[in-house]
Amino acid sequence: MIKKKTFIAPSPSNVILELISYNRDSHVRIDNLSPDELLQKMQPDCVNWINVDGLSNLEILEKLQTHFSLHSLLIEDVLNDQRPKSEEFDHYLFFTLKMLYRIDDTCIDYEQISFVLGPNFLLSFQEKEGDLFDGFRDRIRLDLGKVRKKQSDYLLYRLIDIIVDNYYNVLDRIGDLIEETEDDAYENPSYKTFHEIQSLKKELIFLRKALYPLREALSKIVKGESGFIHDDNLPFFADVYDHVAHLIDSLDTYKDLTSSLLDIHINAMNTRMNEVMKVLTVISTIFMPLTFIVGVYGMNFEYLPELGWRWGYFVVWAIMIAIVVGMLLFFRRKKWF
Repeated sequence: MIKKKTFIAPSPSNVILELISYNRDSHVRIDNLSPDELLQKMQPDCVNWINVDGLSNLEILEKLQTHFSLHSLLIEDVLNDQRPKSEEFDHYLFFTLKMLYRIDDTCIDYEQISFVLGPNFLLSFQEKEGDLFDGFRDRIRLDLGKVRKKQSDYLLYRLIDIIVDNYYNVLDRIGDLIEETEDDAYENPSYKTFHEIQSLKKELIFLRKALYPLREALSKIVKGESGFIHDDNLPFFADVYDHVAHLIDSLDTYKDLTSSLLDIHINAMNTRMNEVMKVLTVISTIFMPLTFIVGVYGMNFEYLPELGWRWGYFVVWAIMIAIVVGMLLFFRRKKWF
């Protein structure tokens, strides 16, 4: 079952605003300010990354919409669940995708994250507090790597790359679950195993819906169709595109493995059923002549020859035991069990 990070609609306190402004020489991180105060802290000669955790306060979104002249349809896409896509407007680029966190049992924990890229700013909209970027924030602060020397489009690449890299962790976990489920399908096929296989199939379908559109969205950027991505940064987006293509190949492999798991489970169940039926058939076959014998001597006739014989009871038992042993030896020789 797919699990999405949910939030309870609410109060302004559920929304966290964060501003990180940086260039080659400076770095400033600001939070716990009102939208108006935060927007005033933006520096024109820096890259300004505004991160919004929580989408429950429409007033804050409206202020951001007004300040950056965001289209109303863009805000609608931010607030509603969308397939990954890249869309270019007059003054900014919109990019949305799914951010996966982990997989518990067979349940993927995820949320939608949306980006708005402008000449010197990047907006990121998340549904709830917490993300995958804490380590990257430290890299910006410590001036590690290229990010402080690049523009906002490189920042967008790095955030998308972090998200895509975490897809590998989720897919690796699904691979482990497939192996575990395969062992269960061989050793202990049951309805629980069948349910786990179906859950894995649903998660793979969800990942397919997340990855295929993401490849299309990145393809638009890689082809140079966006005026907001500098040419020297296109190879970085091409690298992310290659990662997504590799993830899709792995996804298709896991899809085939999961389909074969279902066949293995069905065959194992049929084999177990055949074994049970074989044992029941052998037992029934053995008891057929025994039932006949006791049925004959259970008839209520007054004169049965063996009724007055002293050893009759023991002879009948000896005959029945001999029949059972003989039939078991016969079945063993025929390799019926």
